[in-house]
Amino acid sequence: MPHYTSLGRIPSKRHTQFKKEEGGLYSEQLFSTEGFSSNYSLLYHIHPPTQIIDAKEPTDVNPRIATENILKHRSFQGFKIAAEDDYLKSRKPVLVNSDCHISLAAPKDSMTDYFYKNADADEVIFIHEGSGVLLSQYGELTFSYGDYIVLPRGTIYQIRFNTDANRLLIIESFGPIRFPNRYLSKYGQLLEHSPFCERDIRTPQNLNPIDETGEFLIRVKKKGLLYPITYSTHPFDVVGWDGCEYPYIFSIHNFEPITGRVHQPPPVHQTFDGKDFVICSFCPRLYDYHPDAIPAPYNHSNIDSDEVLYYVDGEFMSRKHVEKGMITLHPSGIPHGPHPGAVEKSIGKKDTAELAVMIDTFRPLLLTDYALGIEDKDYVMSWAE
Repeated sequence: MPHYTSLGRIPSKRHTQFKKEEGGLYSEQLFSTEGFSSNYSLLYHIHPPTQIIDAKEPTDVNPRIATENILKHRSFQGFKIAAEDDYLKSRKPVLVNSDCHISLAAPKDSMTDYFYKNADADEVIFIHEGSGVLLSQYGELTFSYGDYIVLPRGTIYQIRFNTDANRLLIIESFGPIRFPNRYLSKYGQLLEHSPFCERDIRTPQNLNPIDETGEFLIRVKKKGLLYPITYSTHPFDVVGWDGCEYPYIFSIHNFEPITGRVHQPPPVHQTFDGKDFVICSFCPRLYDYHPDAIPAPYNHSNIDSDEVLYYVDGEFMSRKHVEKGMITLHPSGIPHGPHPGAVEKSIGKKDTAELAVMIDTFRPLLLTDYALGIEDKDYVMSWAE
């Protein structure tokens, strides 16, 4: 979780009268993702955030599973996902299970005529290409290449892109996204051995409450259905808030790699913890410094987890023909490791400039029709010498 933050104007005591200068009360809203038993924030609206004036029938946006053949190494060309004008239409789920959905998106246009709320899942949006600003009830988050935007479920937001060239990796988590427990003190502070600290977390800024009435469309995703719900007041009418539940940004470029004399296992790269899955960051770092070290990873048996690697930039000594946006899936049940010749080639190398996002899931991932449409079908045989 991020640390306690306050922005804008709030009363001195929670759940008490907070009066407007012109008369009347601001409307307090408690925002949490686990009821009243975990982190929360309190938001203070100019208008009650409940004034629905229209609710139309939803559309089904559930992923379409394309194959049950899961025991096979696979590779996908992520940049072959077609660009779309609309942000929501651009989100293409490729690998899914009951704990998380992994999607690719190449949106060209900013969100200007609607807002979005994912009431199903926390979201982690990794910015591979593009820049802009994410607007929410909490203020503004300016983003660029390499940023992880972390959005608690239920956050209402809009994204404004600076150009039409944008590539996103989106991870939806059906449990809360948190920092790994081993990085945290029992009081919640990031410890000295953590590969990042609170200074690396960017919180919302420039809270500018919008006092407007009219028709404001919020597209709400719930149980795989997208509901168009129209409110009579602007959702970003918050004059102040405080708490520990809010969107934030952590840049992959601020992850400080943990290295050793011999090859370090993947948990040293962990960045976020989800429900039965983890997100890791592979960043530029020095290689192992034992005189007989082998920098390439050893072969390992995936018995408990599916391993997804999303290649962002740089050279990868363990793989052949790596391209930006490429995704590899190594499923639980069969071992995998470096491509032939990679071990010998890695010996003597001092460092790496690789950049990648890894997602390890503890339940098998299923492929969608979008995944099959961008698959490199020869990948499974690429270990044959």
